[in-house]
Order: sequence, then C-alpha cells, then structure tokens
Amino acid sequence: MTHSEKPSGIRRWLTTVDHRDIGLLYITLGVGAGLWGAVDALMLRVALVTPAADVWGRMTYNAVFTAHGLTMLFLFATPVMFGVANYVIPDLVGADDMAFPRLNAIAFWLLPGSLVLIRIGLLSDLVGITEIRPPMTGWTFYTPLSLQKPNTGVNLVLIGLHLSGISTTMSGANFVTTIVAERDLPWGRLDIFTWAIVTTSGLALFAFPVLGAGVLMLLGDRLLGTAFFAAEGGGAMLWQHLFWFFGHPEVYILVLPPMGLLSLIIPAFSGRDLFGERFVVYSTLAIAVLSFGVWAHHMFTTGLNPRLVASFMAISLAIAVPSAVKTFNWLATMWNGEIRLTTPMLFCVGALSNFILGGVTGVFLAAVPYDLVMQGTYYVVGHFHLMLVGMVVFALFAGCYYWFPLLTGKHYNEALARIHFWLTMVGTVATFVVMLLVGAHGLPRRMATYPESYTVLQQLTTVAAFVLLFAQLVWVWNMLRSLRLGDDVEHADVWGLRERGQFTREWQAFAERLEDDREE
Repeated sequence: MTHSEKPSGIRRWLTTVDHRDIGLLYITLGVGAGLWGAVDALMLRVALVTPAADVWGRMTYNAVFTAHGLTMLFLFATPVMFGVANYVIPDLVGADDMAFPRLNAIAFWLLPGSLVLIRIGLLSDLVGITEIRPPMTGWTFYTPLSLQKPNTGVNLVLIGLHLSGISTTMSGANFVTTIVAERDLPWGRLDIFTWAIVTTSGLALFAFPVLGAGVLMLLGDRLLGTAFFAAEGGGAMLWQHLFWFFGHPEVYILVLPPMGLLSLIIPAFSGRDLFGERFVVYSTLAIAVLSFGVWAHHMFTTGLNPRLVASFMAISLAIAVPSAVKTFNWLATMWNGEIRLTTPMLFCVGALSNFILGGVTGVFLAAVPYDLVMQGTYYVVGHFHLMLVGMVVFALFAGCYYWFPLLTGKHYNEALARIHFWLTMVGTVATFVVMLLVGAHGLPRRMATYPESYTVLQQLTTVAAFVLLFAQLVWVWNMLRSLRLGDDVEHADVWGLRERGQFTREWQAFAERLEDDREE
C-alpha cells in the first residue's frame, strides 16, 4: 500500500500495519511516557529539598518512586528504541516490512493499556478514587511487601507489567524473524545497529517470559491463595532470583541498542569505518550471553552461599571486558579521524564519557567487599543513572538528531540542539556524580528523609535535576518547532555521507522516497 492509499487522519494511525507508522507510534508513546517519568523524578527531587518528608509525605514519595522506575524502564527506553528499529531495520536488511505486520501492530497497542494500568494508582489519586491506591513497593516488587493484600493497585500494575512483557516478547520475535528470514544480504554484511537489535531481541525472548512467570506467580499469591513466595518457605529469595534473572538482561536490553547507535553514528562523523567492527559484534554477543550469568550480584547482601557469590562476582567482573572492547573501538575510530562535532556526534561523545564513568563505578559494585558497603546507598543510584541517562538517553538523542531528517523530512534547529546538549551534559554529570559522592559517604537510597548534614548536597542535586529538565524542554520545543517550521529536506545526503562511503541503506531508502514524492 503506498502512502497515498493509506487512510487519512486518526483512522490511519489506529489501523496501520506499516512499519514506519508503527515506529512513529512507538516513539511518540515512549517520549510521552519518558516526559511523564521525568516529572516523577522532579517530584522526588522536590521532596528531597528538605531533610524531613514535609513536601509530599512518605506515602506519596514511595508511590511516585515506584511509578518512576516502572515508567522509565518499561515504557520509555524500550518503546523508543523499538520504534527507531521498526522504522529503519526493514530498510537496513532489505525487507519490505516487518515479518509479521499485524503482530507488530498488536505489540504496540498493548503498551498504551500497560501505561494506564501502571499509572492508574496515581491517576485515581488525582481524581479522588480511594478504592485503587498506587503501589508503594518500589519497581522491584520485593516480597513480602508486595504480598500485602488490601492495595488492589498492585494487582493492576502487575497486569500492566505483564502486558508490557508480552508486547516486548512479540516485538523481539518479530525482529528476529525479520532479520533472519527476510534479509537480502549475508550475516557478514549486516550493519552494526542490526546486530545490536537482533541480539537485544534474542535477550528479550529469553528474559521477559521469566518476568511473566514471576508476575503470574505473584498474582496467584495475592489473588488465588498460592504460596510461591511465602516468607516461611524462602519465597522472598525465590522472587529475587526470578526477578533479577530477568532484571539484569533487561539492563542490556536497554543498553545494547544504544551501543549499536554509537557504533553506527561515531564512524559517520569520524570519517572512518568502525575500528574492529567484527570484534564489536563479538562483544555484543558476549554481553548477551554473560548477562544471564550475573543476576545475583543484586543479591550479595541476602546471605547467599559464599561460593555462589564468588562465581557471580567473577562473571560480573568479566562482563566489563566486552564493554571495554566497545569503548576502545569507539575511541580508536575517532583517533586521527576527521571528526565533525555535529549535534549527533556531541551526544555520542557525551554518551561515551558517561559510559566510562558509570561503567567504572559498576565494576566496583561487582566486587563483593565494596558492594556490601554500597548496596543500599545513593552510590548505586548514581551508577545506574549514569548508565541509563548518561549513556542510554544520550545515545537516543544522538539517534534522534541523526535520523530526524529521515523521520520527518525536516531539518532541526542546530543552535537549540547544541544548547540542549550542553545543558543535558552539565545537568547529568552534576546530578548523578553528587549522588555517587553522598552514596560513598553512606546516605541510604529509597528514603523520603535523610540526615540534615546532607541537605546542601541534596539541594544541589535537585537544582542540577531542574537544569536537566529545562534541557529537555529545550529539546521538546526544538522538535515541535522544527516539525512545523523547519526547512524541508531537499536531498537525502543530509550529513555528507555519500562521498565517505557511509551512505547506509536507510538513507538510500529515504532518497528513493524523496524521489517518489517529487515524481508525484
């Protein structure tokens, strides 16, 4: 079906099975959820301006804390990345569409319902519905806290979480099938971003069913009287094992596609091919395999057998090696290259810098003696936010600016984009490095209150978080303004890649669409 044959208006978006349309729907939903989750984060930071819980109160703090984690991890980063992949992967592998277009649409339409169910407790609070309370368990739903029966909001959030997992599993199966069965080129010629997506999709196929099983077991305990996670039978440990067997591969489901973006964009603006591309692919596969052997480093303080702890520590340290391979290969690609500091490249450099800082702090946490001291502190919060915001979100912004002309047919405002980068970089480093510092001094995380001696540093973190929020408002304004008033793209070689031999297949497909539009 050509573009001119598609239904117009809202009917097009409700009935589409076109991979580009579905990609845009994923991106729109993910960005909306991400901005909502960012508001949650600002509410948490406002609550921490004073040592006492006298802004929102402990209950509200715990509810917003839970919603923030669930929204950002399940409904922001993965949908945005899958949206980008939906848009470009068929072009990159030479397919007409995704292997299962209708399944693709179903996978997306599960997510709006998931978002509503995950947020329904806070939404019901806003309109005064007291029968449904927001869960206050944290995004990990540790038992026995999550087994307390009166709060029906927990049941609804668990169902929403399960729907999100089903959606991701469907998408993973679709990507694997598309890349394996519909590509028109051999494995050795696949681009690095496609390798990242097929690996991530494989991870999702193995990891999310475990989460789904755990969620159904938890719902059984809450609603049907089963005793999978009964405290007297060691069920609290069983939940942690199931959750983190999913949870740590989920980290790499979030991280590997942005790594693929960096591996694609850095060479484009360094004037060189990716250094050691084969080893970057091998490192991607190694991370995927090792990610299933590190889950219990989240459980070093739970009293596991010391021999098990030692083995998980060894694998957790080992997984840093393929990550370091990527880092050195990105640096080697830039070394002596003809670097062009466009906005996408600035965000790639920022992502690489934050990845090094966040990665090194993670290596420390993989060591049992250090982890025993830091496990429950803000040091952990600073570490994973440097990875998830400092690396993942930066890479997503790099991809946003790199493919914005391809996605919209418009140019963005370069001056606003650079302001966005510098404010985001300053806000990210200031916010999360301070968390590392207060964590290193022993400040517990997940608490609505804290000792008065930390007041100044907590207030500094809050100010930096507002800088980070303002930066994203600049981005939103740039995107909306550019969509409406931006200059039209006249030719597909927006970044001057053709003469460097890096005019990849998604840009070639874009060039063909521009030519078709001119003929019409």
